[in-house]
Amino acid sequence: MAQPMRDEVVYYYDVHPTREDLMGETFPHARLVHYLMEVLTWLLRVQTCAIYENFNFYQTSDENEYPLVPDIAVIKGESEPATRSYRIGVYGPPPQVVFEFASSETWKRDLQEKPGEYDRMGVEEYYAYDPNQPPLSLSRRRGRRLFGWQLDRKTGVLREIPLDGNGRLWSPLLQSYLVPDGTYLRFSDRFGNQCLTQAEEEKRRAEVMAKKLRELGIDPDQLV
Repeated sequence: MAQPMRDEVVYYYDVHPTREDLMGETFPHARLVHYLMEVLTWLLRVQTCAIYENFNFYQTSDENEYPLVPDIAVIKGESEPATRSYRIGVYGPPPQVVFEFASSETWKRDLQEKPGEYDRMGVEEYYAYDPNQPPLSLSRRRGRRLFGWQLDRKTGVLREIPLDGNGRLWSPLLQSYLVPDGTYLRFSDRFGNQCLTQAEEEKRRAEVMAKKLRELGIDPDQLV
């Protein structure tokens, strides 16, 4: 007898647009999402890890449930299922780390409502960043672009964490500092070395090798 498919629910918002789908994506927002997807993919390449961009996450079997759709979500220890959405508890655990990036339509909700929503979903680290230039008015009033919430193991809830003295946040799950850099959000290790994309890392290695060859009196262009 054929077994039922794991995804037995056809969610309304898997085949109809969400609010996020209907909003135009600004260039700073899109550029940052794509850049950090590349950084995270290279950073976590040796781990089993699913990294999602604008993916629908559901928590119940209610076909009309409105999904949470983080700009980026990281689920460590899981491979990406070949499904159009992700139901927590059916396909695996909730994302451990999520990111939201500011737009004028969503930023207030990102800072005021999303922490509670991600807390109830079981997220352990939530980060929100404003890549706009100039920053949005809510960011300017708070005097910062970067905000973060992490799971308090004693209380079991997400709590907002302060920036360190250098304006950074440390992510225990990503083992990286989150470093504001204008329209970009950078990652760095404990020693301040920037985490790169694969293309950036390969370029850096090629430049280092070319420098060593020149020091030996060899023209690297002649080796091509």
